[in-house]
Amino acid sequence: MLTIYSATGHQMINAGDQLPAEAVWIDLRNPTPAEEQLVEQTLGFGVPTADDMAEIETSSRLYIDNGAIVMTATLATGLITETPETVPVSFVLGRHHLVTVRYAEIRSFDRYAAQLQRMPGQCASPGMALMGLIDAIVDRLADGLEHVGREVDQISRAAFRRAEAGARGRQQRRSNLALQALLTRLGAAQDGLSKARESVVSLTRALSFLQFAAPKDAGLAAQIKTQVRDLASLADQASFIGSNLTFLLDATLGLISIEQTAVQKIFSVASIVFLPPTLVAGVYGMNFDHMPELGWMLGYPMALGIMLAVAVLPYAIFRWRGWL
Repeated sequence: MLTIYSATGHQMINAGDQLPAEAVWIDLRNPTPAEEQLVEQTLGFGVPTADDMAEIETSSRLYIDNGAIVMTATLATGLITETPETVPVSFVLGRHHLVTVRYAEIRSFDRYAAQLQRMPGQCASPGMALMGLIDAIVDRLADGLEHVGREVDQISRAAFRRAEAGARGRQQRRSNLALQALLTRLGAAQDGLSKARESVVSLTRALSFLQFAAPKDAGLAAQIKTQVRDLASLADQASFIGSNLTFLLDATLGLISIEQTAVQKIFSVASIVFLPPTLVAGVYGMNFDHMPELGWMLGYPMALGIMLAVAVLPYAIFRWRGWL
């Protein structure tokens, strides 16, 4: 799809049509070869293909082609949803036109396009359109990081806040399934954070190249500096959230270990409690002729009493020592 934006509005055109003379921003979304050829022939510089955008080396992502500045950045999408992903997007800044190439739906592009519908004057020049678009991308990225930060706060409260006391005043213990659910949420938050970090780094590199390659008369230096500063603050925020995620991961694994140890302790105490009665029962189960207790009227109740006493005594000692 080929969409044209200018200071007078926007329109969609077909590959067989001609680009309007007033076109400033040309947005290629899932472009066909015919659309790419139309733009290249009209503007005089190449448009990155999907294979070109997939390259990861800097020389293939940041370069100058026939006077046009070509920048390919990795943008994070879906940070506020459960399925975040990263997609490559190319920005080609020429003297009179801005061309963007993308193969995915990106909300920041839609937000900036809606803004241009209300104020088309913001698309008066390609440099102005590029910086407005990058500003929308950075704002959307900041919203995504805020969402990840709120999710991390919720995970922290769920991990360290005990359940309300029950009828007997005891705090309910957390099940392993609940802790495993926390691990799943931590993994999802880490996934979104890693994609946001990748986007911040990629945009910072692109803007640094633009700061070096943009003509001095374009008047972009101040806006580029502002966006780089905003991205630096986002990088600091991402590092802070990342450290919290690392701590929460270690803490959750520690809580799982504590819960498993508590279960093992219960089995250990149960075996110790029932071991002395088993010993008593084994003694009176011996088949010897001279066992006076076998002939007593109270021999059987006495044996049961001894078994009960030796079972209660270890439990009482454990409770007294605070081991239970």
